Amino acid sequence: MPDDPGGAAGHAAAADDGPLSGIRIVDFSRVLAGPLATMILADLGADVIKIERPGAGDDTRAWGPPFLGEDAAYFLSLNRNKRSVALDLAEPRAAHAARVLAERADVVVENFRPGLMRRFGLDYDTLARANPGLVYCSLVAFGEDGESAARPGYDIIVQALSGLMSFTGQPEGEPTKVGVALLDVVTGLFAASGIQAALIGRSRTGRGRRLTVSLYEASLSALVNQAANYLLGGIVPRRMGNAHPNIVPYQLFEAADRPFILAAGNDRLFRRTCEVIGHPELADDPAFATNQARVRNRETLVAILQEVFRARPAATWLESLEAAAVPSAPVLALDEVFATPEGSAMIQEIEDPGRGVLRLVANPIRGPAGLPPIRRPPPRLGEHTREVLAELGLEIDG
Repeated sequence: MPDDPGGAAGHAAAADDGPLSGIRIVDFSRVLAGPLATMILADLGADVIKIERPGAGDDTRAWGPPFLGEDAAYFLSLNRNKRSVALDLAEPRAAHAARVLAERADVVVENFRPGLMRRFGLDYDTLARANPGLVYCSLVAFGEDGESAARPGYDIIVQALSGLMSFTGQPEGEPTKVGVALLDVVTGLFAASGIQAALIGRSRTGRGRRLTVSLYEASLSALVNQAANYLLGGIVPRRMGNAHPNIVPYQLFEAADRPFILAAGNDRLFRRTCEVIGHPELADDPAFATNQARVRNRETLVAILQEVFRARPAATWLESLEAAAVPSAPVLALDEVFATPEGSAMIQEIEDPGRGVLRLVANPIRGPAGLPPIRRPPPRLGEHTREVLAELGLEIDG
């Protein structure tokens, strides 16, 4: 355990009873995967201290428009409930302050290129000598050894190299990336899960550990059934648009006015679908009676369904499918999403002097009191430098 379990983390525990209250995390990461992981932990009560470069800060502060004040919406989406400390790690006094802060932390998170943290004396081996209870999580692109270790870990690069793009998109179109940096998100979720598991282990043994989460390896884990289809069945996935490789009908269909999704995930739901569209005989046709048969005869069945669905507006089909308890949905744009009761319930607001009222998507992990609160707006660059260093009894210029 750290020598000083109080300080800012202690104050945070007094102000909030989140399950991670009293845990201090020093976050050297930037962009998406690392900041997402630490924001999840901050939402759950941890005191997260974000270390940033003076003058520039996290790259995502500049990734706009849109901007609110000086910071991009991209940055604001990933850094609530944190404090920002601006330190130039190449400057000896600043590097010393960072080491003191890291040695007294429960968790350190970093995503620098391999070897850089050791140059600053902030590597796990150095810090663990002073704090054996430290949990240290490194997020890397492809690993820490070998030829790929120095390659940059951009999400779109790994979407290409992991195979995800090869089976995303329309059959006759080009390989397509997912519309959000999904593999960075997955990596951040794995990191947050691993950190919490390591903290639980420390509560039993008193010792921390080093964790490494690779963007590439996390991405392969995220392929789930598509990876298994190849490894166990020898099937190389191909682009299928919005269709599912293992379930039919489970895809987008065009109604008379707009597209909608039908997800008839088993034989019972398919039979109900056939009744809704006025063709109950399809459910008894040997070519379509089982999911295995429907997968084999996908093109024939989808053509029949598509012809029927084009005859009426989407709202008519969705009403009938819902009445029959068949999973279905319109394809909503984000303005429509956040206008729904479910979408609007996930919006949290916090007053931020200088930026106005920030509207952010909440952490979805509900506890007895509901969604975790936003205790702090995303910090301005270096906003808490003097405050945090004062807690350590340190002072540096700037």
